[in-house]
Amino acid sequence: MIFVGDDWAEDHHDIHVMDADGKKLASKRLPEGMAGIRTLHEIVARHAPEPDDVVIGIETDRGLWVNALVAADYQVYAVNPLAAARYRDRHHVSGAKSDTGDAKLLADLVRTDRHNHRPIAGDTPDAEAIKVLARGHKSLIWSRTRQTNALRSALREYYPAALVAFDDLDHRDALAVLARAASPAEGARLSLAQIKSALKRVGRQRYLESRAQQIYTALHSEQLTATDRVSAAFAATTRAAVAIITETNHQIADLEAELTTHFKTHPDADIYLSLPGLGVILGARVLGEFGDDPTRYTTAKCRKNYAGTSPLTIASGKKRAVLARHIRNRRLYDAVDAWAFAAITKSPGARALYDQRRAAGDLHHQALRALGNRLVGILHGCLRHHLPYDEHIAWAHRDTTAIREAA
Repeated sequence: MIFVGDDWAEDHHDIHVMDADGKKLASKRLPEGMAGIRTLHEIVARHAPEPDDVVIGIETDRGLWVNALVAADYQVYAVNPLAAARYRDRHHVSGAKSDTGDAKLLADLVRTDRHNHRPIAGDTPDAEAIKVLARGHKSLIWSRTRQTNALRSALREYYPAALVAFDDLDHRDALAVLARAASPAEGARLSLAQIKSALKRVGRQRYLESRAQQIYTALHSEQLTATDRVSAAFAATTRAAVAIITETNHQIADLEAELTTHFKTHPDADIYLSLPGLGVILGARVLGEFGDDPTRYTTAKCRKNYAGTSPLTIASGKKRAVLARHIRNRRLYDAVDAWAFAAITKSPGARALYDQRRAAGDLHHQALRALGNRLVGILHGCLRHHLPYDEHIAWAHRDTTAIREAA
């Protein structure tokens, strides 16, 4: 058996190959792409008769290079960069660091400590596609939030009437009106009929008259103003921001439709959708981040640890503390937090657990984290047994009287 450390960069890979005793067999810098992976296969073939005899450590779990390693049937371990940094400290106290040194470190790590790390999950292409779409969808939402916050900050500087008129600046009503009236002077010149026309053009049908009147009143209200030149400059940036947010909304909708199609065809979709609080988009995010490899999480505890919802105990001597996990999959934790919040109104058992934690002194997000931890465990059981969610089975171990009262 041989052990390969792969320290990757954008355009190259430093590899270090050693045997079971830690003796160096090869070391080389390889280019990214077909030429590099071909050379790696040639080096490996000189020292290992079978792909199963090759163990590779690399600090990522995705990308074309990693896919090629997995496709070759090598044993590939994705080592968290934080774990690699801690491992480096075990051997070097000077703080020295190099790419070739990191490649050797990764080879040593999988040679001696791979039992403490997970091999790359064998997710299906369907799950990988859902993950890509769900991450892209959420990234666009985060991008829209940043753009909206920047727009809000700018309007506060020169156009407070717009903030009176619109609570949600990424809503189609706000974007339609601001596209036509990006300055206070333009807003004051808008007639009621023009506002109604703008709202109707972006699809508003209900409460058209009353909403147009509200916007008209707000834009014609007395407010502090900036100078004409400053307002004109801000108006130009506002038109640009409105155009970006409008297009982002369109792309979010397109990705949402694509994500919905992929998720609904996944074999586990019905199980995810049966859980309280999980709809198509949120369910797709949770599935994409967990993956669908049935061997990845051997216990519910493993799944909870990966989600970052399980508590972390720190005990030393007479000191003992139970803390929240801060090293976690941020996207998955965000999805589980939203899932727990939605489940409160969908499941009597979830509501009872949340209320119990709040009564015990937990803050809102602490109670949500405890509920999310429980929901992740329930999901693990449903997937393991290939059964949809059942309210009674999920919460039967708790106080049934409290659940009945919560209902």
